[in-house]
Amino acid sequence: MRAMLKSKIHRAHVTDANINYEGSVTIDKKLMEAADILQYEQVDVLNVNSGARFTTYAIEGEKGEICLNGAAARLVIKGDIVIILSYAHVDEAEARKCQPKLVYVDEKNAIKRIGHEIRAGTMTH
Repeated sequence: MRAMLKSKIHRAHVTDANINYEGSVTIDKKLMEAADILQYEQVDVLNVNSGARFTTYAIEGEKGEICLNGAAARLVIKGDIVIILSYAHVDEAEARKCQPKLVYVDEKNAIKRIGHEIRAGTMTH
């Protein structure tokens, strides 16, 4: 079995950080649906601003919301840009056909486009 990228929400903007919540990342429900991320699914969060990388789980949020909760709230500040990744464990044959779902968002976390191909060496804002 191989762990393959299943989906990515690219360059989302952190709208809040709540240290008093018990944990997780709150993500706009529409973004979760577009990226095929389920409630309570494990995700990795990469903070573009600080370089911090951490694992947590996703919970559904309101329109435009990206909020890091609990201990993860110490690793971001409001306005930071993050990349949220989900993975699937698949067999060798399936791994070679894997096409991740890539969700690109604007500064308000609204979907700009959805794709399936990572373009190496390009920067999407």
